[in-house]
Amino acid sequence: MSENQEEITKVKETPEEIAEVIAELEQYRSRIVNDTMAMAKRAKVLRASALANIENHPEIAKIDAMLSDLHSRKAADKD
Repeated sequence: MSENQEEITKVKETPEEIAEVIAELEQYRSRIVNDTMAMAKRAKVLRASALANIENHPEIAKIDAMLSDLHSRKAADKD
């Protein structure tokens, strides 16, 4: 790990910063889901098939993992 990365990981986020990042990620996730569903509708793809594609979407998986981590951090800060 580089020196800059180590410094970044040592920085403690405020609960407000965590909440802001969570909100931004949730908006981004919603936009991906909405865009995918709109494209599926235009392509006349079955809703179930489109939802399955969303579940396997690599960007959604990354966002969900980040959100899970951030929610854990937020909960730990409340304790």
